[in-house]
Order: sequence, then structure tokens, then C-alpha cells
Amino acid sequence: MSPVPKPSSSQVFQPKTIIEPFRVKVVEPLPQHPRSVRAEALKDARFNIFAVPAEKVTIDLMTDSGTSAMSQEQWAAVMRGDESYAGARSFFSFKKTVQDLTGMGHIIPVHQGRAAEKILFSIMGGEGKVIPANTHFDTTRANVEFSGAEALDFVIEEGLDPSIEHPFKGNVDIQKLTAWLEKNHERVPLMVLTVTNNSGGGQPVSLENIRQTREVLQRWDIPLFLDSARFAENAWFIKMREEGQAGRTPREIAQEMFRLCDGAMMSAKKDGFGNIGGFLAINHDEIAGECRNLLILTEGFPTYGGLAGRDLEALAVGLEEVLDEHYLDYRISSTAYVWHHLDRLGVPLLRPAGGHAVYLDGRAFLSHLDPAELPGQAVSIALFLEGGIRACEIGTVMFGSTREDGLQNASPMDLVRLAIPRRVYTQSHMDYVVEAVAYVFDKRKELGGLRIVEESSALRHFTCAFEPIGWDPLKA
Repeated sequence: MSPVPKPSSSQVFQPKTIIEPFRVKVVEPLPQHPRSVRAEALKDARFNIFAVPAEKVTIDLMTDSGTSAMSQEQWAAVMRGDESYAGARSFFSFKKTVQDLTGMGHIIPVHQGRAAEKILFSIMGGEGKVIPANTHFDTTRANVEFSGAEALDFVIEEGLDPSIEHPFKGNVDIQKLTAWLEKNHERVPLMVLTVTNNSGGGQPVSLENIRQTREVLQRWDIPLFLDSARFAENAWFIKMREEGQAGRTPREIAQEMFRLCDGAMMSAKKDGFGNIGGFLAINHDEIAGECRNLLILTEGFPTYGGLAGRDLEALAVGLEEVLDEHYLDYRISSTAYVWHHLDRLGVPLLRPAGGHAVYLDGRAFLSHLDPAELPGQAVSIALFLEGGIRACEIGTVMFGSTREDGLQNASPMDLVRLAIPRRVYTQSHMDYVVEAVAYVFDKRKELGGLRIVEESSALRHFTCAFEPIGWDPLKA
């Protein structure tokens, strides 16, 4: 056998495989149950995936919020937590990290993103007001509407069609927003820009679109707030896709994103690698003061905001780690890996691949169902029954409404989100997910619809109950 030739000095190994930029130190067993056990659990849950015990789930892709794995440095930081009630060392560590990133003058910790929303919209919202956004997510919309204000979406038309390719489907429709504001600006106390755009498939917003949005709002002195739960993933998309940004670091891009805004909300349970926590960052003294006052009533003292010192320390580390280029390359590429495999199998998907999740087009997946029959929910329960995979419907259950005749007013899209927790699952887990989705897709004609039989007045998808329409999902 001839010896393997040695590479010349000009050759450099360029692997095609993007490896996980970490190694495993602690393992947790995966629950693995037969279909019959999952069927019983789903029956007990009245076909609501949220009500299924986690112990019955094999691969949990319901959300990437609070489900990430913390690093050894984060766990070390946990042990440094200062649990003083007021002015804890951990708060100042957290504050410095967030200020360095956002450039904001006031940093207010909260226990999670919806707490930031509740505080902000309780102060800035109210009857007769309108809060525009690219697309409001479920808790954002709920907190806007709970204040008495109206939530309006101004995402570009491409962002409403799962089949269209566009590099920044989370962008604001500047022309549409401008035309609307010319007639209604007096009703607008602030605008929210969500990055990446979760309701629209985890799609990014370009830096240029953020600049344009700010310029429009400045005509009427309307503050722009960034919903920044996935700011680092958005920064990576900007680096990869936006002209003139390739030579910049994710940190530089993220800092510019924040500096184009007047404030920011963040659920640090996403790009902060936290199991709990978030913040309000504000560049307005009066608004910040009002937010702090309400924080004291609802969350706790302003230097802990409902969090333990150890949580603040862990988040301070996580907000630094998430901007590592090796991590972001792996994160976005591993999501795309699942997307491309499913696409090759002909599974209908929202295009292109998002950052934190793969979104199945539930309406196209079950094209034989009417949107009022909740195709996204049907796909979700089939994935759990057949593969033990828990996904999340983002469609008519989440954003629709019940008519007087009991049927549903359909949302623009019926998506099924496979949200991938950060640093938790390996490639083989994702290969299993692809296999399970393909199996359900092959038997899609056997799936029927569902109807809602019980629901709450707000965020109904968390607690509502369903019943099948003319089929038995539990039958093997």
C-alpha cells in the first residue's frame, strides 16, 4: 500500500462537518415510552401538548426558552451568586454586561421576558393606544391587549407566505408603517421590533431595516423598543446575509442593533442561556423610573427583580458566551441541517430555515383540512404520538379566535415550531426528529382535525382543551 501523501504547506484542512463546539460533561436520561403510554398521556391532557408531563416526552422541542444547557463557566458563576436583598454584587456584574452590550442607561432585571412586557405596557399602553411591531409574539400581544391597547403587525408581505424565500422575512414594511403612522401617530406610545421574528418563523431583521424603522419613528418622536430574546442569532444572520456586514463581529453588530433603539426587552432564557431571567433596558429616565416603581410592586427590589443572585451571575456569563462565533455558526447550521433534510423529503416548511427553530407549514402539511380544523395542532399531536416529540403550534390555536358558531377565525399561517434548545441535543437526536417527521408526513392523509372545547380569555393555547373531529388520533 502506498503511503498517504502528506499535505503541502499550502493546504489547510477545511472540514465539511460543523461540530458541536462543546463536549458533554453531565448526562440526563431521555424518557422513552411506547406509543400506548403517550396516547394515554395525550388523552389525559385533552389533546393539549402543553398539558403533557415532560416525563412522557422523548425529544422536547416545544420551546427554546429556559431549556438550554448552561456551561461550566455559568455553573461556576452560580456559586458566586450574592444573595443580598439590595445592591448585591451579582446585580452589578449583570448590569455591566448588559450595559456594555446595549449601551442603555437603565438596566432593570426581571424574572423573564413577559414580566418586562407586563411592566412596560402597563405604563406605556392603555385604552385608545396602538403598539405596532413587525410581528407580536403571543405574550407580547397578550400584554399589549391586557393594558387596553391594540397590537398591530407591519411585517413585510414575504413574511406572511411560508413558501417565499427572502433573507430577512422579519423586516418591517416601511412603506406600510409610514402611511399608517401619518394618520395615527398620536395614538402610538412606542413600537416593538422582535429579533428574530418568532411568530414569523424565527426570521431575522436586517440592520438597514432597523435603521429605516428608527428614522420613520423619529419623525414623530416615537421610541423604538427591541424585543431582543434572540439578538445574537439575528446578529449572525446580519453578518452572513447583509451586504457590508461580513467583516464585523456578532458583538459589534448586536451593539449597533441596540444603539439604534431607545429601549429593549429580553427574555434571557433564550440567547442568555438562562433557565430563568430577563431585563428591561431603557434610555429614558422618566420611563425607567416608572418601570422601577412597578417592578417593586410585582417582581421585587430593582437590583434583583425576581431573580436570585446566582441567576444574575449565570446570565452575565451567558450573554457573553452567546456571541462566540463558533457557537453561532454551529447554532444556525444545526437548525439548517434539520431543515435541509426535511426539505429534501418534500416536507412543507417555512422558507428559509430560521435561527432557533424549524417551522413546518401545518396548513400545507395537512392540505386536506380546513384551517378552522386546526391542522397545526393535528400535526403536533401526531408528532408526539408517533415519535415522542413535543412541538408547538403557532397558528390558529395561538393567534386565531373563536367565532359565535364555535368555529375558528384562522390566523394568516398555521405553523408547527420545532424549537431546538441550545447546547442540549446532538446530531443523532436531530436525525431521529427528521425520521419521525417524515413518518408522520407519509401518513398525513390519515390525520384529521380538532376543535377547541374549552378556552381561557387570554393565551388560550396554554390551557385549552380539544376534541378530534371525525377521527381517533389515539388509535394505532
